[in-house]
Amino acid sequence: MGKGDTLSNVFAKAGLPANAVHDVLAANKSAKQFTRLDVGQEVDFLIDAKGDLQGLKIKRNDLETISLSKSARGYDFKRDVVKPSVHANYAHGRIDSSLFVAGRNAGLSHDLIMSMASILGYDIDFAQDIREGDSFDVIYESQQVQGKQVGTGSILAVRFVNRGKPYTAVRYTNKQGNTSYLRADGTSIRKAFIRTPVDFARISSRFSIGRFHPVLNKIRAHKGVDYAAPTGTPIKATGDGKILEAGRKGGYGNAVVIQHGQRYRTVYGHMSRFAKGIRSGVAVKQGQIIGYVGMTGLATGPHLHYEFQVNGKHVDPLSAKLPTADPLSGQERKRFLAQAQPLIARMDQEKATFLALNKR
Repeated sequence: MGKGDTLSNVFAKAGLPANAVHDVLAANKSAKQFTRLDVGQEVDFLIDAKGDLQGLKIKRNDLETISLSKSARGYDFKRDVVKPSVHANYAHGRIDSSLFVAGRNAGLSHDLIMSMASILGYDIDFAQDIREGDSFDVIYESQQVQGKQVGTGSILAVRFVNRGKPYTAVRYTNKQGNTSYLRADGTSIRKAFIRTPVDFARISSRFSIGRFHPVLNKIRAHKGVDYAAPTGTPIKATGDGKILEAGRKGGYGNAVVIQHGQRYRTVYGHMSRFAKGIRSGVAVKQGQIIGYVGMTGLATGPHLHYEFQVNGKHVDPLSAKLPTADPLSGQERKRFLAQAQPLIARMDQEKATFLALNKR
């Protein structure tokens, strides 16, 4: 398939009459899938000695092939899917400019890079905290067909060294089938709140008792943190809770207020719009998208204003000590350690080998 090609063009190039396309598409409902072709895909035709079409086949990707074969009923459709084998791959990276560049250089997909940032996002603000010289080691699921990687799955273990301090997380599924990421000692990496509600956003204004307000032109306490990001950037709830308010809120513009249990409350201001289903009284989960960055209310540019309150008192979201989930204990902890220790040992060995090879 070349740029601008249609199925009719491809049939014509194969020397087939114009009505052949109509016959194929009319013969089977599933045949319409042959009209959704991408540039670069190859169409294989089976044509008999008389020049009549007996079948055609398209490899849609490394995992899926679709075909049509001539039969007494017209054309029979068939879809073949190859099940990839899953391998545990290792990658090492060093931050020289950004996490994304380092991740790509290490052979990680965009999804794996985002997953790493999400897993360790309770401890590291990847927009603000990472520095040149930071490094990471990752073991992840690689989906392969005949030795070729065709996709990636979950991160199995990750270690990120930020400013000299290592943060480790290991994927674990308990006996009830619930999957989460834990530290190497079995304590939960998950906190009641993620540190930042907007991925990879720049802090444009920090928590302050006295700050010059750019709209009001006077000194005024800034009881939250502003994250500058393009209009439409997704905003996530930083913890599980129930929405107290979702609507217009004075200088906050379009805002959402979430109550998290008895002690904690978060506020998200200046949204351009709310996510679908976000309204007062609705329960939300940590990481759920609740709205999108904007500049409604008292704002000079698109950003999110985020507040964190403990027992009704505003605290700095960047330095607040966040409560953690309960650690594993007893047999569950032993089961976790039996799975985690080999993964951590492999990361150590692979890193040592990688560094030794790259010293040459």
